[in-house]
Formats: sequence, C-alpha cells, structure tokens
Amino acid sequence: MNLNKAIIIGNLTANPETRNTPGGQTVANFTVATNRVWNNQQGQKQEQAEFHNVVAWGKLAEIAGQYLAKGRMCMVEGRLQTRNWDDQAGVRHWKTEIVAENIQLGPRPSGEAGTKQNFGGDASYAAPAAPQSLGPVEPTSGGEEEIKIEDIPF
Repeated sequence: MNLNKAIIIGNLTANPETRNTPGGQTVANFTVATNRVWNNQQGQKQEQAEFHNVVAWGKLAEIAGQYLAKGRMCMVEGRLQTRNWDDQAGVRHWKTEIVAENIQLGPRPSGEAGTKQNFGGDASYAAPAAPQSLGPVEPTSGGEEEIKIEDIPF
C-alpha cells in the first residue's frame, strides 16, 4: 500500500495568488511557514522555519483566495507533488508542493465579528472527495447537556 499525505499547520507568508487557467479552472498558490523549536545539547533554544508551497484548485482555490491572507494561520491537508521544467537557458528546475485537498482556517484575528477561538472557526472547506462534516450530536440520556458540533475543538 502507498500513501502520499501531507498535513501542515502554519502561517501564510503572503496573500494567495489566484488566477484562472485557459480552460477556466481557478488555481491558487500560496506559501505556508511552519516552525520547529528544540533545545540543542547545550540547552539553548533553537528555532527553524520551513516554507511549504501549496496549490489549490477549483472551489478550494476560490475559498483560499477569499479567506486566506498574509499572517493568517491555516491547516492544509493534501498530497505532495514534484514538478519539473526547463527554463529558457535549458536549465532544469524542480518544485515540490502540496496539492491541497482540504484547508481549514485558523482563529480569526481579535476584533473580527464572530470570532471563534477554536482552530478552524466556521469557514473551512474540504475538497469534494473529503467526507462530509458530522451532523448534530444527540444526548445519550435525558439528563445530559446538549453537545453542539461547534463546541468540539477538532
């Protein structure tokens, strides 16, 4: 069995670039920065940033272009894909990117209407192949408090 899956949570380094292909399909490109923090052998804190190129297609690209912005946190789930091309000088270039299948928005900056503190807020979109969200959760007995889907932190 083979598996090609990437999941990252980080901040956008710039606003997404959205455009339409000659065939009319929407595509969005953006970069997400993730950080790794660890202590070295001397106990000093070390930090390293990694930058991930992301491409989204169709309705997911439209939503990324509309809701994502520089500095905003998001979660991207998708597959890794490497493309190559030759430039005008004949030099071969390689680019590895995450082809997004699901994007969830991070918390809204304070001051925006309807701010939710849980990751994902209320504006997330999964590609059509992703499973649909859970419906309302019913209590198991009459004495229990009702659980709302928006109260679940994941």
